[in-house]
Amino acid sequence: MAFDVAGEMYQRFMGRFSDPLAEPFADFARVGHGSGMRVLDVGCGPGALSVELVQRVGVHRVTAVDPSEPFVTAARERLPGVDVQRAGAEELPFADASFDAVLAQLVVQFMTDPAVGVAEMARVAKPGGVVAACVWDHGGRRGPLSPFWTAAAALDPAAPNEDRRVGAQEGDLEDLLRRAGLRDVTETGLTVTKHFATFEEWWEPFTFGVGPAGDYARTLDERGLAALREQCRAVLPPEPFDLDATAWAARGTGPAE
Repeated sequence: MAFDVAGEMYQRFMGRFSDPLAEPFADFARVGHGSGMRVLDVGCGPGALSVELVQRVGVHRVTAVDPSEPFVTAARERLPGVDVQRAGAEELPFADASFDAVLAQLVVQFMTDPAVGVAEMARVAKPGGVVAACVWDHGGRRGPLSPFWTAAAALDPAAPNEDRRVGAQEGDLEDLLRRAGLRDVTETGLTVTKHFATFEEWWEPFTFGVGPAGDYARTLDERGLAALREQCRAVLPPEPFDLDATAWAARGTGPAE
């Protein structure tokens, strides 16, 4: 999976959607402004969610982890003072009951073992603490990459997509959290909107080799990539255009002592 890329490349590819998603996701996870909560951002990437969390609880009350060294470096540069560590969700380097809230924005679907990763999130949450995760609604074709995968499928019925990844279907995240032993689990959809002045503004980041879409684009020769580009143009509205993106979000609380 192509996530060992420069943080700037990921930011231009997904940050345009993950940055605005951070605010409603933090609201959904009940991380209040000035609450004094200690919060963990699991799979922080270049720091989209961590930025929002710092604004709410302060730089010294946010901890972040990511398995990608370039992302850890980018997050540290973006958020001086935040404790950013290199670690995967499946083996969090923290003691039991360490955090008031544990969040994973757009990462569960890329965990090596999502069930283990969410169980680890529950382990490090305090009794009664919040555990929350969100994943783009690829299954409902409402994610920010859905136009790309729709265009790819029109040209290549065997093209992969992301709708079968864990969390990409309604109810997936809710089920994961319940199986991790969390209580009061609820799921909802969170929608953000991004404005694009031109088609090229939308298209160019798909050529950076980021994530499954970038992996697929890199398998194409020059002619195939040009055909995909024009098919994407046909799928999208005329420029300028707004693109809505919806993520499934689920929240639960750890068992009380």
